[in-house]
Amino acid sequence: MNAHTATLPASPPIPTTGIGRLANRLDHVVGTGVEAIAAALVLIEICILAAGVTARYVFHAPLVWSDELASILFLWLSMLGAVVALRRGEHMRMTGLVSRVSPATRSLLEALAITAAIAFLLLILPHAFEYAEEETFIVTPALEITNAWRAAAIPVGMGLMLLAASFRLLRFGSLKPVLLAIGITAALVLLFWLAGPTLKPLGKLNLVVFFVGVVALNVFSGVPIAFSFALATFGYLACTTTTPLIVMVGRLDEGMSHLILLAVPLFIFLGALIEMTGMARAMIQFLASMLGHVRGGLSYVLVGAMYLVSGISGSKIADMAAIAPVLFPEMKKRGAKPGDLVALLSATGAQTESIPPSIVLITIGSVTGVSIAALFTGGMVPALVLGIALCFVVWWRNRDEDLGHVVRHSWGQIGKLCLIALPAIALPFVIRAAVVEGVATATEVSTIGIAYSVLAGLLLYRQFDWRRLPRMLADTASLTGAIIFIVGCATAMAWGLTQSGFSQDLARAMAAVPGGTWGFLAISIVAFIILGSVLEGIPAIVLFGPLLFPIAKQIGVHEVHYAMVVVFAMGIGLFAPPFGVGYYGACAISKVNPDEGLKYIGGYMLALFLGLIVVAAVPWFSTGFLKF
Repeated sequence: MNAHTATLPASPPIPTTGIGRLANRLDHVVGTGVEAIAAALVLIEICILAAGVTARYVFHAPLVWSDELASILFLWLSMLGAVVALRRGEHMRMTGLVSRVSPATRSLLEALAITAAIAFLLLILPHAFEYAEEETFIVTPALEITNAWRAAAIPVGMGLMLLAASFRLLRFGSLKPVLLAIGITAALVLLFWLAGPTLKPLGKLNLVVFFVGVVALNVFSGVPIAFSFALATFGYLACTTTTPLIVMVGRLDEGMSHLILLAVPLFIFLGALIEMTGMARAMIQFLASMLGHVRGGLSYVLVGAMYLVSGISGSKIADMAAIAPVLFPEMKKRGAKPGDLVALLSATGAQTESIPPSIVLITIGSVTGVSIAALFTGGMVPALVLGIALCFVVWWRNRDEDLGHVVRHSWGQIGKLCLIALPAIALPFVIRAAVVEGVATATEVSTIGIAYSVLAGLLLYRQFDWRRLPRMLADTASLTGAIIFIVGCATAMAWGLTQSGFSQDLARAMAAVPGGTWGFLAISIVAFIILGSVLEGIPAIVLFGPLLFPIAKQIGVHEVHYAMVVVFAMGIGLFAPPFGVGYYGACAISKVNPDEGLKYIGGYMLALFLGLIVVAAVPWFSTGFLKF
């Protein structure tokens, strides 16, 4: 098993059998072609969004079609990127159990990871084609073309993923575990299908069976996270409801099609570009000169950097993608454990959920009527409180760090390094200013960062390796596909939960909790940590915000204060393993196996939880600056 967050075992040696050699050749031809197209799509997206910014701000002639075309191509990029990730073995999964069993059992679980993905793709593919066919009747408003051009990305991508998974299976090292895995997978699918009439009368107990039992079984068996969510959702809808399964494809599409998510590949590419142009090195040298002599100094820098740049892109994953490549290499050189790094990165994702311009806060304002300006004002101090809690853990863990090899820089040296790093340090401020001044949307702003980095690399740092660009674009596509496919599957699972009436039941139960204000806040924290782990921030807010915010106001909880409590609780759930999707996103960005972060993340999550209790207990942190 390599050090990455792999879905599948490392690529086997070239097979000696005829069918194995054929599968290997086909995999190379198809995979190389898909990878090239996906890399090209990343470059095209950058050009389209950059053209949109230039046309609107420089020529005052907005391109009305740019966002629409970018959205169409983004779905293709996400699906083809998911194919590349599956072929490379870069989808997220938990391997805690897989790594601790005997070699024979491990081989079986690795084969099951492939056959489980194949099972879902075979089950959903007919409905994906049906969905694309239905979309032919819809015409896009700007380009005036059939929406099937966009929707076709889903069946095409799933078909190519099916091919990639099948090639992996044909190239598997041993035939016995493959046949056994196929048999087990087929038997489980048949068992659930036959159990349908028995499951339907169970009602809401099926939520536990599928969204707890099936998900947990798949996740801990090493099945990729996205396919674990997808299999549970498909099974729930197929076995216990009469819902047409084309609806699941629609929810998958909806989850992957938020235009704000387009910032993810662009910020991933921006992070790689910062490293390649030498900006990262200049920034790290300056930051290390400032805090290098402090125990855990660069960990403090990570917390502060996430606070500064968080919310700029509208996507927490994109924020991480802009920061991790800059800080992690130097932190590893200084002896930091990869697991500790990814745990802290995930924790800062939860800590900075309320930093404006936060898409979660915008969503809260839009669905509850709370002033977005008030939410933006109220979000700064609570995030600082949680940041201080994280810094305490950093101090505790690094209190015995050996700094004997670290040289303390003079003020003259610090000033010189600051001057060199100034163009790199200015980048986050340039990006934020572009958003605040209306030059670019949260989605487009990353293109300004990319243009800035290219010019800085070519003209200031004189370091730009053109030969690395194709690989950087392909890596960006792969990572984008792995992340966005999880988001899509999680969105489909969220819809499956809500159509059962679960949200209304939860709201009624929370309103009936004794203890008044404190009881309501306590149960809200627990509920939203759980919801954040399975629904993510925006779906949970859309579902429960209109129901719970009026209750909070009725019992005397300030709406902005309640919003901060809810946002941080959801953030803890979203970035805490084993179910938090954000944690796996942080692992993907960091290229660290999720298992490595498990023994470190508990301390950070405890600090966040204690910080959340402080924020909940002291409303002033959220409302104290609203009157200014």
